[in-house]
Order: sequence, then structure tokens, then C-alpha cells
Amino acid sequence: MIAVVGGGIAGLAAAYRLQQRGHEVQVFEATDEVGGLAALYETPGDPIEKFYHHLSKSEETIVELADELGVGHRLEWLIGKNAYYVDGVVHPLDTLPQIAAYPHMSFYDKFRLGMLTQEIDVRSGIPKFDTYENLEDFEHVPIKQFLLDHTTRGVYENFFEPLLRAKFGSRMDDVSAAWLLGRIKFRGERDLLRGEYLGYFDGGFAPFLNALVDAVGRENITTGARVQEVGVDDDAVSSVTVETADGETTHDTDSVVVAAMPNVLEDLVGYECDIDFQGAVCAVVTMDEQLTDTYWLNIGHEAPFGALIEHTNFVPPERYGGQHLLYVASYIQDYDEWLWQADDQEVREKWLDHIGEMFPEFDRSTVQEVRIARNPRAAPVYERGYLDLVVPYDLGDDVAEGVYYAGMASRAQYPERSLNGGIVAGYECADRIAKKKQN
Repeated sequence: MIAVVGGGIAGLAAAYRLQQRGHEVQVFEATDEVGGLAALYETPGDPIEKFYHHLSKSEETIVELADELGVGHRLEWLIGKNAYYVDGVVHPLDTLPQIAAYPHMSFYDKFRLGMLTQEIDVRSGIPKFDTYENLEDFEHVPIKQFLLDHTTRGVYENFFEPLLRAKFGSRMDDVSAAWLLGRIKFRGERDLLRGEYLGYFDGGFAPFLNALVDAVGRENITTGARVQEVGVDDDAVSSVTVETADGETTHDTDSVVVAAMPNVLEDLVGYECDIDFQGAVCAVVTMDEQLTDTYWLNIGHEAPFGALIEHTNFVPPERYGGQHLLYVASYIQDYDEWLWQADDQEVREKWLDHIGEMFPEFDRSTVQEVRIARNPRAAPVYERGYLDLVVPYDLGDDVAEGVYYAGMASRAQYPERSLNGGIVAGYECADRIAKKKQN
């Protein structure tokens, strides 16, 4: 039996792939539900993810897996409208005419920004198409320095700086240019007359998650099961000890895939990871009425949240019993920050108050419910030199033979974490195990 620690997407993907290779697997999930950051809330219609999700056209592995699981036909590619809120005005930024009309950058600023997003280097006056191919070339370049060198000060100050502050807060100056270039490569297909195509399943990510659970076999997944110890004999994994409500049990195994945060890996096998993580606080606001006509609204001032993501401007509200659903989301860098320390009611009041300041026509009486989810390690801080800190898939040389890692600190989650990256990490570990067993 091969043990998988963690019932998120990466752990389930590892289990699925190992079973395809003919191996017996048991997944142990410490919480009461699988899915990790893809966990769900109920609505009068389809369930909604606690933390916002969509797919980019570049995420091919999850699309292939959905087809294998028989739910690929449920994946829809929809236009996700983007806008920037500056000085009380929502500026759409999806199409060429909208970008041309944006008043907070010069024409030259927009030209340089456009060239960067198309991965064209025009600094010498002669377009170069290979400057940005290798992300590792920019691993140690500060993001501000990169943007000033490769675009303009206007692009940095009037476009990127507020976004970086919203995402990375006090750590924004530590972030590498490789992360930004990776984000540009990661983004999906764009129709210059309509906007960006993003993927979402009819029914949300629940049908995909349920199909994956069914493929692994519910009998092979134990929730409420915290792995307490990984046993090692002669420098090789020999067992896992698992605690459930019924007590502790020990299972023989010659391989363990830790598909969890690196702090879990350190607790179990002593491997230390130096990657810093951000926490996240994310609310789903249920409303009777639409707030804006935008899916993803970036904010150009210092707000108590990072972005407003109006999900039902992306997926029709009819799928949720007519409810309008708005994500209000923010990252935290320090657990002493007010946002992390405040209770849900305090967060609710402060966030709704600020939405009211941004949109004077916002009627608080239309808010039916505010559900708040928190995760202390929602995303890595992609600081300079990040690749030197990633955890190897195979930890046989570092810890013990038979220890593998598929969590968010793996190479597959660089330069941006995603569900697709979780599946890739799970597959990478499974393939390494299968290859060793064949030999």
C-alpha cells in the first residue's frame, strides 16, 4: 500500500495516477472533507467554491484529466470581464478600445504594457521575441526594477504597483520578475474584441472533484484522519501512523506522498522548507442584486481587501437559484495583521462599509449572507531565488527512500499556484514511484 497524506487535488491526483499504474493506495485527509482549497459552500442551485476558481487556457493537464473522468463535456470557456477601479470609476480593460480609453496611462505606456503582455521586448527599438522565454533568467531580478527597465514608470506606478501591493502587501518588493512573466505566460486566450476566456465547469468544480473521488474510490479515502508519524527502517519508509476519532492505527507502506503544505512535511519527516506563504481571507457575499457588470475588479487604491470578484458576472446567477455571488478577497503576510485577528463579523462590517464607499448606490439590505473562509497558507510568496527553495518531488536523498512531496511548495506550482499545478505535482510523484517499482 502507498500512503497519500492529504486529500486535496494533488493528493487525489497522485492516488488516481498510482492506481492507473496498478498500485494500491490509501488517502488520509486530516479534515472532514476532501478538496483542499476547492472546498464548497451550498447555494439554492449549484455549489460555490469557498475560494474563487477558474481555469486558464494554458492549464492543459486538468482539462485532459476531466476528459478521462468523463466530465470534460461540462467544462465551459466563458468570458471573464476585467476592470480597474480608479478614483471612483470602473474602467473596463478587456478589449483594445477599452484599453485605449483608459485615462490613467499614456499611449506610450499602453504600448509598452501591450508589448510586455505579448512577450515582445522592444527596448532596443527592434522587436525581440525570445527575451522572456526562460523564466529562470529573471529569478533574481526585483519586479520593480524589471518593470521600470522593460516598460515605463507610468506602467509601474499606475498599473502594476497597486496590484502588487494588493497581492503581496509588505512583501511586494521581494517578488521576482520571473513570477510576473510566469503570470503573463499562464494567462489564457484573449479575444481582443470581447475579453479573456476562462474555464469553469457546469456545476462548479464539484462535478470534477466528485468524479476524481469516485475514480480513486471512496473506500480508499479516509477523512478525519491525521497522519501523525512516518516510520522509517534502514533509511526507507516502512509505515504511517494515523489518528482518527477511533484512535491510532499503523499501516505498512513502502512509499508516502505528502500532498500537503511544507509544514506538514517538516512535522512528519523533518524536511525544512524556507518558502514563505501568504494567508488568505475570502468572503462569499450573497446578494439579491448585481453590484457591477465586471467579473474581476482590481482596485487602484489602498482598500481593506485586494479585489472584488463577482462570480455571477462570469457564471449566470440562475445557476445559483437567482443569487448574486461576490467574492471579496485579501491576502495577509503577517498573522498579527488586523484582518487575520478580526472575527468574521468585524471583517464583514469593514468590507461591506468599504464597498459602500466605493459604490454609493450599494444597498446593504440586498446582502443576504456573508460567508468567510480563511487559509493560513493559501499561496507562496514568489520571492527572488524561489526556485532554489522548492521541495523536490523525490526526497529519497534528503530524507528517506520512499518519501515524495506533491504539495504547494513543489516545482509544479511555479510560477503560480493552481489546481492544474496540483495535478501535475501529484502525477510527478506517482510516475516516480511507479518507475522505481518497475526497476
